[in-house]
Amino acid sequence: MDFDEVVQGRRSIRGFKPDPVPKAVIREIVDLATRAPSSMNTQPWNLHAVSGEPLDRIRAGNTEKNLAGVPASREIRMHGPYAGVHRERQKAIAGQLFEAMDIEWSDKARRQDWVLRGFRQFDAPVSIVVTFDASLTDNDIAIFDCGAVVNCLVNAAWSRGLGCVINGQGIMQSPVVREHARIPDDEVIMSCVAMGYPADDFPANDVISRRRPVDDVITFVGFDD
Repeated sequence: MDFDEVVQGRRSIRGFKPDPVPKAVIREIVDLATRAPSSMNTQPWNLHAVSGEPLDRIRAGNTEKNLAGVPASREIRMHGPYAGVHRERQKAIAGQLFEAMDIEWSDKARRQDWVLRGFRQFDAPVSIVVTFDASLTDNDIAIFDCGAVVNCLVNAAWSRGLGCVINGQGIMQSPVVREHARIPDDEVIMSCVAMGYPADDFPANDVISRRRPVDDVITFVGFDD
């Protein structure tokens, strides 16, 4: 695929085949992703690829603690509830996904099942836990740079036939993640990327999120008409 095909074709994948992803393929993807730009080439990111039994333990611990009402322990600053246009966009993608999965808003059991899938990182065979060096805590530029590497990661994966979804729900209980992914104490857990081969028969995988028109995003100053 050329660059435009990757960017235009990529979408978030929430249903995966159980097939394992070869370590060599993940290395190729990371080699591409780490070409992402960073402030003054600081490269603050670290990527931890987790699979197999350690990932199963993360899923189980994250789900168990969330269902037990243990407060989330994300290690980066979190926003409160979205409001206004941001809340409307959040509701719009949820509506698209629920329509694809034939989940009624009134069906609390199936909505709960969807939440649990998020806690389990959508049962993907691989989780890439994204961290940054703790010496850069409270450095928003470092977090911005980690966003750049994640963007490159999901696009590089798509170019290799793999799907991803950036999934903060899957690491809400950071002590569980830190233990089973063996995250060093001098790194801060930012997010994770669930990764695997897309399941052909999972309806939500066909959902393409609606994007803002270009004229709604950009303002031109100093250009000729």
